[in-house]
Amino acid sequence: MDLTHDKICSMVKKWQTVIEAHLDVKTTNGYLCLFCVGFTKKRNNQICKTSYAQHQQVRQIRKKMMEIMTREVQTNDLKEVVNKLIPDSIGKDIEKACQSIYPLHDVYVLKVTMLKKPKFELGKLMELHGEGGGTGKPSGDETGAKVERADGYEPPVQESV
Repeated sequence: MDLTHDKICSMVKKWQTVIEAHLDVKTTNGYLCLFCVGFTKKRNNQICKTSYAQHQQVRQIRKKMMEIMTREVQTNDLKEVVNKLIPDSIGKDIEKACQSIYPLHDVYVLKVTMLKKPKFELGKLMELHGEGGGTGKPSGDETGAKVERADGYEPPVQESV
């Protein structure tokens, strides 16, 4: 799961600092590698056109990004992590938490890669698709009915299709 190249290129602009962070996190059922990016923005009363963060501020923001990503991902399984990534709630949390250090905008989890796959469990797969823990056998009303045909029956040849 990752952002498209066009989206990433449209976010990068001049006169701002790009802050990136990546870390490996163990979820309750597997390992993930998360890549996060954020951009500095001008303060409300700023006159200067540049909005560069100092190196110490960048380090503090990166540390805060890693703390929030670890906290959000470690306690959940893979399904819950995906549900958090879709509305981008992790990026919004990072943006709010880092507001006191330096104002940020366009904070996104760029990419998520699987380092270790979780064990395959049929019951969890069926639960994920909303079918409960079925045994895999069709029930009586789901089986098809046999069609009665004569022994030498062939469908008629059509002139045009």
